[in-house]
Amino acid sequence: MKIENESQLRELYGYPSGRAKDKVLNHLEKHAINFIETSPFLTMSTSSSKGKMDASPRGGASGFVKVLDKTTLVIPDAKGNNRVDSICNIIETGTIGLLFLIPGVDETLRINGSAYLSTDKAYLELFTEEQNSPKACIVVSVEEAFLHCAKAFMRSKLWDASAQIKSHSFPTMGQMLKDQLGLQDEPESRDAMVKRYKKDL
Repeated sequence: MKIENESQLRELYGYPSGRAKDKVLNHLEKHAINFIETSPFLTMSTSSSKGKMDASPRGGASGFVKVLDKTTLVIPDAKGNNRVDSICNIIETGTIGLLFLIPGVDETLRINGSAYLSTDKAYLELFTEEQNSPKACIVVSVEEAFLHCAKAFMRSKLWDASAQIKSHSFPTMGQMLKDQLGLQDEPESRDAMVKRYKKDL
């Protein structure tokens, strides 16, 4: 049966209760702030005015996202490939969802709220120590903040060394793009790719 409305969904799943229902905060407290200041990686989810979705990885040294106060975060828009899918969505709808990860920790932190792109000097100066200073920053107003349980990470064994594959056993990005796009040129080697990436970190 295709689930077509929330009534059918709730009949199948029921409703959250206890901590699952009560854990959502409308601000950052000490544990959420500590999580963000420890995290070196997040995924950013956005949507355009036409409903086009995008999920983008963002990373840096621990604490690369700055906490200004209990409802405000600043994310540097690090140098990338200029697709700017997420930023276009933010400009169109002003909405954002963030998932913060910490290597070795199975729990995650979810943030939902509004966002805008800024070139204000005060924000850019928060990231002057970066190898490549950002041209702009994403300023996030927190509307929901809550911890997510460890089950997905426990199932995937994401941080377990025994679950890791050998990188040389997996096609390089250059090889995959060659196959996907039908390119004739010899694909970029993994070493060459890493060397090129390091210039833009």
